[in-house]
Amino acid sequence: MRLHVVSDVHGNSQDLARAGDGADALICLGDLVLFLDYADHSRGIFPDLFGAENAGRLVALRTARRFDEARALGRRLWGELDAAGHDRETVIESAVRKQYAELFAAFPTPTYATYGNVDIPRLWPEFAREGTTVLDGRRIEIGGRVFGFVGGGLSTPMRTPYEISDEEYAAKIEAVGEVDVLCTHIPPDIPELCYDTVARRFERGSSALLHAIRTTRPRYALFGHVHQPLARRVRIGGTECVNVGHFNATGTPYALEW
Repeated sequence: MRLHVVSDVHGNSQDLARAGDGADALICLGDLVLFLDYADHSRGIFPDLFGAENAGRLVALRTARRFDEARALGRRLWGELDAAGHDRETVIESAVRKQYAELFAAFPTPTYATYGNVDIPRLWPEFAREGTTVLDGRRIEIGGRVFGFVGGGLSTPMRTPYEISDEEYAAKIEAVGEVDVLCTHIPPDIPELCYDTVARRFERGSSALLHAIRTTRPRYALFGHVHQPLARRVRIGGTECVNVGHFNATGTPYALEW
């Protein structure tokens, strides 16, 4: 059995269409939407609306952890858009729908997917075709092994679309229970897995996920979210914890075989 696993697709539909080649199934751990590309400020919903120069300013403020100033810049730009007669929710949703149409069409059959923190779960039923199974707080058997899926991220100053409370996240982890492979968008709360060496900040990992790994001991814990972590692999007891990579940048899936 061979599975390909991707995360943090962020608009890379071209490589996504080939991500399942040679595999029995594709697993996607979320973050399909590209709102703002920290490496290329001309790509994404934000620069499409406000230009690459403003996108660069926002990236610089966020990287410096000047979140209040970043939000002030966003409020000013969105205020100008509102004043021009555009409703921000309608504009964003339209742009997200356009990306989802391309990305879900690129998924091979079968695909098993969960949400990232920048995704909008309520829109997924519109685009998930037959052959794409969406899982969140649920488990499924693939090739004789049990896989558990938990999507989304935890609350942060970034306030991305699908951030939930620690309590809600922990409840989903508990609902999944004991599995062979635990698939999440965010990593367990271990510093070397959570620190992004380019953004120069810690992303939020889950302590509930870490506890589940230690107590239920899955063979693998697979995740993404942190684009350039200090470590891509960490072993916790008998569990191999693997950041499957920043697919938007690499275009290469992680392969899991047995």
